[in-house]
Amino acid sequence: MSDGLFDLPGAPAPARGGGSLADMDHTAAPLAVRMRPRSLDELVGQQHLLAPGSPLRRLVEGDQPMSLLLWGPPGTGKTTIAAVVSHQTNRKFVELSAVTAGVKDVRQVIDGARRDLSRATGAVETVLFIDEVHRFTKAQQDALLPGVENRWVTLVAATTENPFFSVISPLLSRSLLLTLESLTDDDISTLLDRALVDERGLNDEFELAADARDHLLRMAGGDARRALTYLEAAAGGARAKHEQALKYASAEQDEPADQDTADRALIDLVTLETAVDRAAVRYDRAGDQHYDVASALIKSIRGSDVDAAMHYLARMIEAGEDARFIARRLVISASEDIGMGDPAALGVAVAAAEAVQLIGMPEARINLAQAVVALALAPKSNAVITAVDAAIADVKAGKVGPVPPHLRDAHYAGAKKLGHGSSYQYSHDDPRGIVPQQYAPDVIDGTDYYKPTRRGGEASYADRVAAIRKILRDR
Repeated sequence: MSDGLFDLPGAPAPARGGGSLADMDHTAAPLAVRMRPRSLDELVGQQHLLAPGSPLRRLVEGDQPMSLLLWGPPGTGKTTIAAVVSHQTNRKFVELSAVTAGVKDVRQVIDGARRDLSRATGAVETVLFIDEVHRFTKAQQDALLPGVENRWVTLVAATTENPFFSVISPLLSRSLLLTLESLTDDDISTLLDRALVDERGLNDEFELAADARDHLLRMAGGDARRALTYLEAAAGGARAKHEQALKYASAEQDEPADQDTADRALIDLVTLETAVDRAAVRYDRAGDQHYDVASALIKSIRGSDVDAAMHYLARMIEAGEDARFIARRLVISASEDIGMGDPAALGVAVAAAEAVQLIGMPEARINLAQAVVALALAPKSNAVITAVDAAIADVKAGKVGPVPPHLRDAHYAGAKKLGHGSSYQYSHDDPRGIVPQQYAPDVIDGTDYYKPTRRGGEASYADRVAAIRKILRDR
């Protein structure tokens, strides 16, 4: 669902339910809504979209009509951008949610926008914001096309799903696709600082402890709305504790509490944990714990302890670790610790990494967990990494040698005169598919780099490599 409605004062209400921010009491609206940026300059993050002359700048500041398709994770500013387009360009703003709206609602908004544009005087353009547009059926998306194509509405559609799979091609081709990125910890920290002191926010009535801030950043996971929601919940708890402390102090002293004591309520780690019902994970993504927990995850997989591996995965997820980092470590482990013990393990890990990119968190935690289980329970072999590292060590030591003449390129003029390829034997001509001839340079001929184990699927490779080496070296 959308994270807020943004009708301008005096503008018609949204086509489907809700109320405008103009009608909301300042303190009644959620903190995430109250602190929503009012201009592009107030946006935090997404700097790649805010450069001078960028399409977004031209749309807002140049008042150029174009439709936008905003793709990005939750809490990255999709709804905010739609509101800024409306506020800064003085267009009428109408919001529809793809969860509840139907074709009739879409056509009603477009017809109304067309009538507004056809007025002799006072023509008003309409910004139509559709949240979760990927939930629209093909028929519903088709209903948007006339309004977009004829520019009766400026469409701003938001999606967390890959639009190349979830949005019909005609609509995609008529819209400018802007990709939003997850906010960094620095971005979220800037938002927290702003919310703490801004009169629209907590009005400098609270102090956020350092450890509480760190935990809040971890829990936010790049989601601005989540960070501000948690901050507001914690502020409520801190206010109650602060007021209780003031009453107790006043009763003890039989006189009003000292003014210094009554200044700001402290949002500490305990208050934050209680407010959001989520214990702090002792984990610093920028410090030693980052590497310690990641190392423990991989070593637990290597040791086939699926339960310990799942524990460390959970710690990384709860700490807000970048899911892409976890996925990369699993892809490496699939080859380093499993290799040919279960060749399918690499495919599982790569699929999990692709799923992280495709659907994002929190859903991708399931894909990561599946990969961790598969890798932890797979037969283990380090024969692949041992082989390549041994070969690299020999190359570094100078054991390179010339390529045997019969293996050299024979496709250019004069190659035959040099003897290149003249004695090469084509493997497919032999019934076994293997011809006893030399492939390696003399300096390492006969060296066994790959030494397969007898574990899992690699056992069959062990028998095969022994038979192949016997044929190749029988010359």
